[in-house]
Amino acid sequence: MLPFNLQLIFAFVFGLTIGSFLNVCIYRLPLKRSIVTPPSACPSCGYRIRFYDNIPVLSYLMLWGRCRKCGTHISLIYPAVELATGLISMALLVKYNILNSNFPEFFIYLIFISALICIGFIDLEHQIIPDVISIPGIIAGLFFSLVISHIPWMDSLIGILAGGGILYLVAILFELITKKEGMGGGDVKLLAMIGAFLGWKAIPFVILVSSLTGSIIGGAALMMSKKGIRTKIPFGPFLALGAVLYVFFGKEIINWYISILSPGL
Repeated sequence: MLPFNLQLIFAFVFGLTIGSFLNVCIYRLPLKRSIVTPPSACPSCGYRIRFYDNIPVLSYLMLWGRCRKCGTHISLIYPAVELATGLISMALLVKYNILNSNFPEFFIYLIFISALICIGFIDLEHQIIPDVISIPGIIAGLFFSLVISHIPWMDSLIGILAGGGILYLVAILFELITKKEGMGGGDVKLLAMIGAFLGWKAIPFVILVSSLTGSIIGGAALMMSKKGIRTKIPFGPFLALGAVLYVFFGKEIINWYISILSPGL
């Protein structure tokens, strides 16, 4: 059995590798391009990126954030996604320690959060949430609850219906009141996917956190934008953030809140 420190290093490197693949998905899926072929290339000059220039984070630093061929600046999003995925992989290992036979939970939540990272950055850049991620995600969440039972399968099923149904109802009411389209279908399917992986009990927490963070960050963005209230603020990244926070802290926060409301129980 590897020492835990080495397991952490392995989890970090594994997460970096997944993050590198997520960057491919984030760039190609909105363009409806294959995530398998062709090999990665510079978007500006088409220079095919060699393996030694495609090492997560390290290659970005060695190249000073520029293409080796044409010198075009490479977005900070690439190393940020890789580093975030590596750190999240480590954090999941700590929370769902493989030594305590919780590898299935580590595996499930790493897949789940990886999908959320991909969705969040795509929605932030393009204001779309690809069905190719959310719909298979709904199926995967329900499948894992049936096979691995990290949550009861009924909780997962209700989570799908509650998550998708609540946002769908909100979207309809918003459109009826304002005569404008509010949340898109992508947000509805995203919350259904979150419900599939985390169960229905996570839905109120995720909606509350995403609404609060969305109001604060979105409000600041509106004030700073020249377009004012016409600025489009994607809601997907905030739903993803709420779901990630629930994975790590949600149950503890809910238990703490319940203990305050009912100290005698």
